[in-house]
Amino acid sequence: MTKTVYVLNGPNLNLLGTREPQVYGSQTLADVEQLCATACARHGFTLVFRQSNHEGALVDWIHEAGRLHAAGQLAGVVLNAAAYTHTSVALLDAVKGTGVPLVELHISNVHARESFRHHSYLAAAARAVMCGFGVQGYALAIDGLAQW
Repeated sequence: MTKTVYVLNGPNLNLLGTREPQVYGSQTLADVEQLCATACARHGFTLVFRQSNHEGALVDWIHEAGRLHAAGQLAGVVLNAAAYTHTSVALLDAVKGTGVPLVELHISNVHARESFRHHSYLAAAARAVMCGFGVQGYALAIDGLAQW
């Protein structure tokens, strides 16, 4: 049975390639999706790749992934919640409520940035937290899911 990987991206990640390239690089979200598709293909996973600027959409997608998890059809979720990492109890509750295996991902090293970015609500429910690998972190996270 083929398992699915959800790669979920939060607010402002649709601006990759133009938003602060010195922090986030010059690759676009479409480039990241292709990188994820290649990584998933390497492991025989199906990819669901989404981005939203709206917290509720991210919560709904985690619930959707949770249904696949309950059915044994989910490899895991890679979540770059962006700013919601530091503010969203709702996302934490969604992850805890569904039990999805989660990799929290950040393109930049959040610990080398503003102090408000040093706290993550999601880390308490994540199996792994990755930051600072640039967009290559997405492929590394998918490789990690293949090990679970």
